[in-house]
Amino acid sequence: MRVITGTARGRRLMEPKDMSVRPTTDMVKEAIFSIVQFDVPGRRVLDLFAGTGQLGIEALSRGAKECVFVDESAASVALVKKNLEICRLSAPVIRADALRFLEGCGKFDLVFVDPPYHAGLYDKILQKLFAFDIINIGGIIIVESMADEPMPPAAAPYEMGRTYRYGRISLTTYRRQAT
Repeated sequence: MRVITGTARGRRLMEPKDMSVRPTTDMVKEAIFSIVQFDVPGRRVLDLFAGTGQLGIEALSRGAKECVFVDESAASVALVKKNLEICRLSAPVIRADALRFLEGCGKFDLVFVDPPYHAGLYDKILQKLFAFDIINIGGIIIVESMADEPMPPAAAPYEMGRTYRYGRISLTTYRRQAT
């Protein structure tokens, strides 16, 4: 697992020692950043269910102004901090329940949502994101899921975008429209 491009290009990130965290594959990570390549520089990013932190680290490496990493696992929080150190980047890493964190977290331009597969969290997380309206106008939510997991529709002022399929993995986009 390496940083693809930017200031931390080529840095090898630490991976979890057990199977409690499922890192995004390099192919899927490249696809994510192809989708949002012009929406990263200077933006505020949220890496929800951060795991290893690789998505947020890639965003920081590509010029994101800030990234906040959130995970409820102490091991994941420690891993994200170590990976930030390896890449010589700094960012807030918060140990918190994702649903509770969203209640008062401020606004973001780009949100990565990658909860444990088949945990029944997609609808809950997206409904909270829509209800608390934490995405700036024009902002994007990218949801990584198993391809067989249906994604919920968007609630105004959000609009569901394309779903991209990469083998057994899907990436679904949602965009915050102007009201």
